Amino acid sequence: MRKLVLLLPSLLVACSTAPRASSDPPIHGETPGHRCTTSGTERFVGQMASEDVGTAIMRASNAAVLRWAPPGVMLTMDFRSDRVTVRLDPSNKVTQIRCG
Repeated sequence: MRKLVLLLPSLLVACSTAPRASSDPPIHGETPGHRCTTSGTERFVGQMASEDVGTAIMRASNAAVLRWAPPGVMLTMDFRSDRVTVRLDPSNKVTQIRCG
């Protein structure tokens, strides 16, 4: 039993992960300094989806995460205040921009 107690801390260390760099955005939750707002993003509705349009939408909305939503694709229902969701029509044009 005593050997098991001495071995337990080394097993727990083997299960731990390396700390992430502070510049990496969090995978879940909120990115500090980013809170999505859709005011001013109406000008992108009707434009074709592209990397440049996505970057401009992220900049205009202050979002850290961009999620494209083509028709027929299921999306998660989790809310992230740092994410902007861009809905597209079948021809790949922006139809709606929402936060979350």
